Amino acid sequence: MNVLLIGGGGREHALAWKLAQSPALDTLYAAPGNPGIAHHATCVALDATDHATVVAFAMKHAVRLVVIGPEAPLVDGLADTLRDAGLAVFGPSAAAAQLEGSKGFTKDLCARAGIPTAGYIRCNDVDTAHAALKGTFGLPVVVKADGLAAGKGVVVAFDHATAAAAVDSIFAEPGAQIVIEEFLEGEEVSLFVLTDGQAILSFGSAQDHKRVGEGDVGANTGGMGAYSPATVLTPELEARALAEIVLPTVAAMRESGTPFSGVLYAGLMLTPRGPQLIEYNARFGDPEAQVLMARFSGDLLHTLLAVAEERLAMLPPVAFDDAVALTVVMAAQGYPGTPRTGGRIAGLADAEATGAMVFQAGTRMTGDGLVASGGRVLAVTATGTDVASAQAAAYRGVDAIDFETGFCRRDIGWREVARAG
Repeated sequence: MNVLLIGGGGREHALAWKLAQSPALDTLYAAPGNPGIAHHATCVALDATDHATVVAFAMKHAVRLVVIGPEAPLVDGLADTLRDAGLAVFGPSAAAAQLEGSKGFTKDLCARAGIPTAGYIRCNDVDTAHAALKGTFGLPVVVKADGLAAGKGVVVAFDHATAAAAVDSIFAEPGAQIVIEEFLEGEEVSLFVLTDGQAILSFGSAQDHKRVGEGDVGANTGGMGAYSPATVLTPELEARALAEIVLPTVAAMRESGTPFSGVLYAGLMLTPRGPQLIEYNARFGDPEAQVLMARFSGDLLHTLLAVAEERLAMLPPVAFDDAVALTVVMAAQGYPGTPRTGGRIAGLADAEATGAMVFQAGTRMTGDGLVASGGRVLAVTATGTDVASAQAAAYRGVDAIDFETGFCRRDIGWREVARAG
């Protein structure tokens, strides 16, 4: 069958790499794709905000399944338009994608359904927000932009001045809303679940590294690296998270008439009281997709089509390799602020000769070769028998790459390495 993949980042490169391995695939199209994705797919210049053009392309090229990678087209309702045209789509409707598109929506759903999460208050204006800071939760406190923020719209404030500055920064944008939350103590972990609105299928765990600096310091980013599986999410804790958080969410969405179909990415905090929901994403994470796809041993096309066609209950449990996967993000200098673009990149073949996989995110091809075109540029991914060996293999790949204007953290997986002792 023919498949259309929407997106052009590192997540989509990982999805394209795995989709291309399916024996059921005829042609994989990617819009817009990137130079790495072009090794696995035919890249096409489609604007995902132009729904009619995307539908027309899918119809003309006999596309059986559309896989929407990023969050913005989902919140924009592209999945709805495609389904209305009779196409099978992996990705939630705009109404269901509010689980990522509005943190306030998700917090209100948790309150109604009794889902464990941090206490919160929603604020629609700056004065209400500043008043809430003075007495609602104490310090530290978490300030979040309500809408999409590319993984960077969260400030954990340990003093009032930082919290107030975060409020002012968010409300500097017209129409902004924020959520102020109590601070949860514990370790963060990500749990991925496929659902067609009825059945659910666990799709593994990972631990991201959000802070830009080693030792988890500095500004929040979209993710500087990840590993999978995250053993801190024990089978017992995963069972609790599914029963107390994911299943009630899927049920609440279905009962409200906005069933969620796609991948539900639950960001969890493992607290002394058990797993609590930090937030939901309505798509595979980036860089979590890279480590999940490196471990997934099934047919991704077959699996995603079953979700799109509401046949998930017929599938067996997801098959993963026993190996640990770890990915290191190489970012452009200046990220997560203004990245230095245009930096030359070489040595990708040398990196892959070490056994690593290099997924491209912010890259473009020029007459002088491959250059950086965004903040997060590459995700160098490797597997091993344990996290230490996967970490060593990933950094061997990193060290083979010539990217003078790039940088990376050198401690991805440090918590798991320490636990393994």
